[in-house]
Amino acid sequence: MPDRSVRQRSRTALAALTAVTFLGTAVLTGCDSGPEGTTKGAKADQDRRPAAAPVWDRSPESVATVGDSITRGFDACSVLADCPEVSWATGTDSTVRSLAVRLLGASGAATRSWNHAETGARIAQLPEQMALAAKEDPELVTVMIGANDACRDSVRVMTPVADFRTSFEASMRQLRGAAPKAQVYVSSVPDLKRLWSTGRGNQLGKQIWKLGICKSMLGDADNLGAAAVARRTAVQDRVVAYNEVLREVCAKDRRCRYDGGAVFDYRFTGKQLSQWDWFHPGRNGQARLAEIAYRNVTAARPPA
Repeated sequence: MPDRSVRQRSRTALAALTAVTFLGTAVLTGCDSGPEGTTKGAKADQDRRPAAAPVWDRSPESVATVGDSITRGFDACSVLADCPEVSWATGTDSTVRSLAVRLLGASGAATRSWNHAETGARIAQLPEQMALAAKEDPELVTVMIGANDACRDSVRVMTPVADFRTSFEASMRQLRGAAPKAQVYVSSVPDLKRLWSTGRGNQLGKQIWKLGICKSMLGDADNLGAAAVARRTAVQDRVVAYNEVLREVCAKDRRCRYDGGAVFDYRFTGKQLSQWDWFHPGRNGQARLAEIAYRNVTAARPPA
């Protein structure tokens, strides 16, 4: 057994070692620890880390548009003719104030917006239009398509929902392959049944309808029999299904924004419809579409 002096020296050494250890821990804790147990160094690194840039740019500097007769301003200025200058998306008409004019100003819209929509176009033609739009290297591409897929000579030949999805997915791939950073704003398909209900009170409009505009919905416009009601309901259901496809496919793309059904929900009146066919939007209707688009494109959050 060690003698008393040896035991005393051992206890003194142990006490000194304990004190040094405690002091070192305190020093380290004082230097590296921040409030709530976080380390100051880690917090400093976090503070220096740049905030993630928002994915959606609310003020794009160029606009290309694709779609159908609505985006071409069909029947807005004269009967059975395109009038792209009043297009809700890229038109230059001062009474419409298109999306491009609202975003870029009149001079900017004239030089940095492009309309690749085609009257009569269906979703199967959208990939080709997207390829043309991508060549412009736009910061924003607007899409309004689907009405002609439902507006056919009969319900039987409406575009199947699965084919509609396939074509829209192909269109997005086409754009992403050539313009990966372009933003996409997708408008819902309008409520065709509401347009029928609004326009059928105009006798001149119904005469134009007989030329073949949207037979699946507008044909035999005054017939309220069971078969006619069922036909119009089938068209309406197909439009709703198309809009769900647009929403779902768009939701998978970080730079795509769907309008949340805003165009479908808009209650067009006779004031907004073409005086030539009481079905397509006239100047006033085009202006309302431009308002909807501008509100959604510049919103801090996408529509619900």
